Amino acid sequence: MEKDIKDLLNLDLFELLKIASDKKSKYARDIHICSIINAKSGLCTENCTYCAQSPFNKAKIEKYSLLNFDRIYEAASKTYENGIRHFGIVTSGYGYPKPNKEFEEILNIIVKLKSKLPELEICASLGILSEETVKLIVEAQISEYNHNLQVIPEKYKSLIATTHSIEERINTIRELKKYPIKVCSGAIIGLGETMDDRIKLAFFLKELDVDIVPINVLIPIKGTKFEDKNYITAIEVIKTFAIYRIILKDKIIKFAAGRETIMKDFQGLIMLSSANGFLTGGYLTTRGRSIEEDLQFLKELDFFY
Repeated sequence: MEKDIKDLLNLDLFELLKIASDKKSKYARDIHICSIINAKSGLCTENCTYCAQSPFNKAKIEKYSLLNFDRIYEAASKTYENGIRHFGIVTSGYGYPKPNKEFEEILNIIVKLKSKLPELEICASLGILSEETVKLIVEAQISEYNHNLQVIPEKYKSLIATTHSIEERINTIRELKKYPIKVCSGAIIGLGETMDDRIKLAFFLKELDVDIVPINVLIPIKGTKFEDKNYITAIEVIKTFAIYRIILKDKIIKFAAGRETIMKDFQGLIMLSSANGFLTGGYLTTRGRSIEEDLQFLKELDFFY
């Protein structure tokens, strides 16, 4: 099967996009838009190579502990008022193998948000969890949980981090899949991985049966180990999205970081042919486009949300 997918890369670009577009039209017509808040910035213990929030890097970012409910509610309300129905709470750090005071506060925030904004889907990205903390997240009625694998397991140590293992991330996903919540897990491309690596990761995500697959294009951030990394080409990104749509035919494939800054005018082509979701309103330590601009972008592409 992987060989068949690799053979598709030899096709003319628009032939490849036609195959991806047919899959998208048949299996993935709904669009998924989400916005996130960096609810706890920096103050991390992990050595993720690409991340501005890692203490092992020297990026200049704002650092702060967990935001209070009012700050998070303000951001969630704005998201809802703009017509976005998925809002993610993201915290830096290893994760929560045990429920400590901070984790319990996050659970309280989730419950309070759901009571005040019942039509808003509350999502979270809190790092590595255990069987115990996964159960508590589910009981708080979280809608989606994001936990990216980033690269294939074999290259996690060399390209991403050594302070935690890819197995811990995979185990978190497997625990989450025991419950009826959506699991969001995807990739960063442009780290130095090959197209073969990306294909293998797509098949692995399919095996894990994740529901949403965000694809980030590396934004080299000054002060990180990848600050001098050359940008991946637009054509390579377009082909990657097409291949992911063909492999993961009915999944939500979400365009995340790099959409505006690196892909620029090409993002429309990706949305028309392969992706059926995107992250709007900015990322963790890098800015994105405003929600208003992105809603206009959708209208111009003749999508309906």
